[in-house]
Amino acid sequence: MTHKALSAKGEPRNLKREAIQSGVARMVSQGVNLILRVGYIAILARLLSPDDFGLVAMVVALTGIFDVFTTAGLSSATIQKHEISFDQVSALFWINILVGVFLALLCAASAYTISAFYHEPRLLRIAIAVAPAFLLNAAGVQHAALIERDLRYVTLSAIETGALCVGILSGVLLALRGYGYWALIAPTLISPAINSLGCWIATGWIPGWPRRGANIRSLLHFGGIVTLNNLVVYIGYNVEKVLLGRLWGAASLGLYTRAFQLIGIPTATINSAVGAVLFSALSRMQHDPARLRNFYLKGYSIVIAVTVPITMFSFLFAHEIITVVLGSQWTGAATIFRLLTPTILVFGIINPTYWLLISTGKQKRSLYLAFAIAPLVITSYCAGISFGPEGVALSYSTALVLWLYPHLVWSLHGTPVSVGDLLRTIMRPWMAGIVASVGALAVQRYLGPEVPSLLRLAAGGLVLISIYAFVLLFVLGQLKLFQDVLLGFRGEARAGA
Repeated sequence: MTHKALSAKGEPRNLKREAIQSGVARMVSQGVNLILRVGYIAILARLLSPDDFGLVAMVVALTGIFDVFTTAGLSSATIQKHEISFDQVSALFWINILVGVFLALLCAASAYTISAFYHEPRLLRIAIAVAPAFLLNAAGVQHAALIERDLRYVTLSAIETGALCVGILSGVLLALRGYGYWALIAPTLISPAINSLGCWIATGWIPGWPRRGANIRSLLHFGGIVTLNNLVVYIGYNVEKVLLGRLWGAASLGLYTRAFQLIGIPTATINSAVGAVLFSALSRMQHDPARLRNFYLKGYSIVIAVTVPITMFSFLFAHEIITVVLGSQWTGAATIFRLLTPTILVFGIINPTYWLLISTGKQKRSLYLAFAIAPLVITSYCAGISFGPEGVALSYSTALVLWLYPHLVWSLHGTPVSVGDLLRTIMRPWMAGIVASVGALAVQRYLGPEVPSLLRLAAGGLVLISIYAFVLLFVLGQLKLFQDVLLGFRGEARAGA
């Protein structure tokens, strides 16, 4: 890619059709990645101890804050900008590299402090070992952004899945050979290296040297706000891990982080599958409010329709999920897992508003929202920390549920989408989910605790999803809506793309 302009204008492309293809590619790839991640967790949970997971979590809870700065928000700036030049992207690339080098050195330099904070000498080596990951990630930031900008999500999905597979394989092999927590560290280095290399090959783009007059001030401003937003959110959502590790030890933190990671997989999968495509497409529609609203609500309906049954399933079958995925030695995480399940639904409802805000240039509002959320959830951790991981999980979920409606009102004010639009979108999946949960609970009671967990999980899940689909699509009349999602996108594409 050597052309001087990377423009979203005047391209002979069908934007909506590309968005559909990208969305399908992301959903398929994220489904595969979900299976891979769950399988990886299941294998390592049987090969490693809670203490191994807790040790790595202690380091990540602190060094993970550096990861927020890896992209410096500049990937979002590249995607969101309506027209961007070769020189601008080249300048952003070198800024990412400089940030990556700085973060790697800072992570290594902080190793002793991290070890002393937790009173755990093994953390010294772990913190130094994960340091290169920041540079490896930074090397592919702009290349991945260019792929996303062009809605080439089939290519990007293939790269990400391949990198994940190699990273998982390395972790499993090390665990089998008895390397303990090093099995958790290896994928954090191998996967980003392969991912960045794949993005370089896929784009064929070689950055030029930085030049004066590239005019990147607005891009840096945008990226700075996005980064500050991510930083505040990261701190808000990770303080509890630092507190648990410091006050309750590695084993308790290991239980909490395994439950937290499993709970986060649906949210991360849905957000990655739909959110990135929404951001890329909505950024191209930001000057056409009617098209933007129509496209956003259709994408939102898909997110909610998937999120609701996952939430219900996770709450009802928490014990079975933990037993099947992690093994019987992790049953202490089941209660934590169940208490965290409301967060799946909350994030499914509020996360898409973030993509709407930043795609329409309202990144400052997203930052203000982050400043409101962070102290709320940190206060909830402090309220629950004396009761251990279970207390933290309960207080965290409660705080997010209470924040849900104010978040929607604040996020959507002055946008083409109203709170009423979202509530109407949520209502039918929620009603179908309640009915389906009653059916699944009846199956659970009928089978009884003596039936193997895997069978209870499979039977309950099949009943829940069958009832949910029937009620949502036929009883509540949503079949035509979901049929029209693809047909409507295609028709709109012919008319306006």
